[in-house]
Amino acid sequence: MRKLFITGASGFVGQALLPALKLEGYDVVAVSRKVRDTASGIRWVLGDPVTVDDWQKEVDGALGLINLAGEPIIGKRWTPEQKKALRDSRVVTTQNLVTAIAQARQKPSVLVSASAIGLYPKNEETELDEASHPADDFLGKLCQEWEDAAKVAEVHGVRTVLLRIGVVLGRNGGALERMLPVFKWGLGGPLGSGNQWFSWVHIADVVGLILWALASGQVQGPVNAVAPNPVRMKDFASTLGKVLNRPAFLPAPSFALNLVLGESAQVVLDGQRVLPKAALQQGYTFRFPELEAALRDLTA
Repeated sequence: MRKLFITGASGFVGQALLPALKLEGYDVVAVSRKVRDTASGIRWVLGDPVTVDDWQKEVDGALGLINLAGEPIIGKRWTPEQKKALRDSRVVTTQNLVTAIAQARQKPSVLVSASAIGLYPKNEETELDEASHPADDFLGKLCQEWEDAAKVAEVHGVRTVLLRIGVVLGRNGGALERMLPVFKWGLGGPLGSGNQWFSWVHIADVVGLILWALASGQVQGPVNAVAPNPVRMKDFASTLGKVLNRPAFLPAPSFALNLVLGESAQVVLDGQRVLPKAALQQGYTFRFPELEAALRDLTA
């Protein structure tokens, strides 16, 4: 039995990942806060990964674990309450998962645990890879704590992969879904100055990297889940306009984004030039290394 246990399976990445796992022949068990349809062949276990509960028993006997849980970073102002929710949904969930590993009689061989490129310093012109130092800000510290919680699994002999995910482009969620209506109306354009770096990745490659990390016994530690060709925000906007055959020159000013999003606006206003050095060196082949081809695939 090739059983996999997943947290965060109902999220944007999780929804794309589940059918791919079934195609690979895995028996998938996922935890959810609400009752879900099992017609897809996924076995859903009722529970909240932020709390210690019966869901932890499913870790015992699983071949591997995939940890995708996390409250969305963008969409709400970072009040003290929201910062706590962001932390708990990532750090506490991961701690609970590792506790379940410690208690399991038959331990998993691998844990693929999500992280984010928010770990890295913002407004950096230099290229950033897995060896770069974390930022000394809220996101940087959050991602570091998130990863530290996952790395405890190594103490129990579990190969641990820390997937530092960039801006995921997909059809049914994420940044692109929010941008498309505005661009289709001809009102799109760069966010902020437009000069900041935009480290994007097609959702097919996020799924591909997870499958690769599960199957490749040598992959361990941090892996940047970003396309090998990041672009500046103004170039992203112009490329999306080109693909949609629409103008894309109306910028969203920084002050407006700050008013709406508060501190969380830094995610889109402060760029990072992140490269997938570990994935490329260890043989992963990106399906969508170039932005235009990725956008054409997602808007066809």
